[in-house]
Amino acid sequence: MSRIVQWSITVALAGFLFGFDTAVISGADKPIQTLWGLSDLHHGLLVMSMALWGTVLGAIFGNWPTDHLGRRTTLLLIGILYLVSAIGSAVATDPWTFAFFRLIGGIGVGVSSVAAPIYISEIAPPRYRGVLVALYQFNIVFGILMAFVSNYLIGSLMESGIAWRWMLGIEAIPALIYTVMITRVPRSPRWLILKRNDVEEASRVLRMINPNVDVDAEIATMRTAENEERSANARFFSRRYRLPILLAFLVAFFNQLSGINFIIYYAPRVLEAAQLGSQVALLSTAGIGLVNLVFTMIGMSLIDRFGRRTLLFIGSAGYLLSLVLISRAFFTDALGGIEVPLLLALFIASHAISQGAVIWVFIAEVFPNHVRARGQSFGSSIHWVFAALITLVMPWVLGTFSGGPVFAFFAVMMLLQLIFVLFLMPETRNVSLEELQKHLVGDNVKLRRVHLSGARAQA
Repeated sequence: MSRIVQWSITVALAGFLFGFDTAVISGADKPIQTLWGLSDLHHGLLVMSMALWGTVLGAIFGNWPTDHLGRRTTLLLIGILYLVSAIGSAVATDPWTFAFFRLIGGIGVGVSSVAAPIYISEIAPPRYRGVLVALYQFNIVFGILMAFVSNYLIGSLMESGIAWRWMLGIEAIPALIYTVMITRVPRSPRWLILKRNDVEEASRVLRMINPNVDVDAEIATMRTAENEERSANARFFSRRYRLPILLAFLVAFFNQLSGINFIIYYAPRVLEAAQLGSQVALLSTAGIGLVNLVFTMIGMSLIDRFGRRTLLFIGSAGYLLSLVLISRAFFTDALGGIEVPLLLALFIASHAISQGAVIWVFIAEVFPNHVRARGQSFGSSIHWVFAALITLVMPWVLGTFSGGPVFAFFAVMMLLQLIFVLFLMPETRNVSLEELQKHLVGDNVKLRRVHLSGARAQA
């Protein structure tokens, strides 16, 4: 088990770079717009959302290297993309060059959201799969926290004209460390069997994972599940996979329509709009990052005990409460105090304990081995398309509307998420990937919540 944890932590460091790269731009937001004299629309497109459009590309096409080159090789390439992006963004002399290097980093984020959860889910025992895959999300929020802290420290020590370059460039250090570390993890045994038919190497890795495992039985189970999918000869977008596709779409859709990336990317602007000073706002984002980290750890501790569905139910309630009250504060102009920062902390806590802990675990579980990379790519693509759209339009939205209608819109979306959780979402904890395939895949599977007895789920 110790080796599985070690490999999972190493692979999950891709999530640290994901989170750092996602949040670090918040500290460079206004200085870059001032430096290059960009309009709100051009600033949203070239500076704030360009990495997310790269992420969309990485998520859409990330299944190809993940399947053809392998999970480990793909994870290695991700580290190189982060390294190049960090250095290039820091030294950029115009918005177009900056946008190009942010695009490269975004591609790395998108591909990592495909490859890392798949790798961990394929080496993890069912009993611990939730917490091990959730290490990826933990590292995302840890990376977000470190980006906020780094931005605050660098912003305090340097003038804004040069500070933003150091904020972005410092990411090269963890990118280099991750790239070196990833060379020491083995290839996924499921990938070795299903994509390379390398029984000898797969057997060796399986014995490293569990010395007491019946390797022949494990491999036979993998082959049986794979043969069933190959004999079905179904296209990905077909009736056979409609339930996992719908589940992945809705989980990813609601993840972004909660407003989480809006808060992470524009936290300083939102807090300044709540009549806090710019330095206090920047420091408050570090507090938001800390709340995110703490409640992600709580979510990780609960995901294999309470299950994915229960956590999303709890999170939906917290989302609704915080978003409605934040919207009310803006509508009634009850600003300037600690109410909005505290409600934002409640919002972040609700996200971290639910969607944050669940999304990458759940999407990596619901697709069969045969199309898992394509399924993860699909779910990640939906996630990042909506993240990019929200980030693109938010400078204009914030310049046109007050915070009231913006937060009210996100509250309505979370009400719809609650309905999805109650009436459609199945529980997947403590069930093998091959067993999940039997319940969620097939031409006769109905679009209703599936009850998995092996998961000890609530009825």
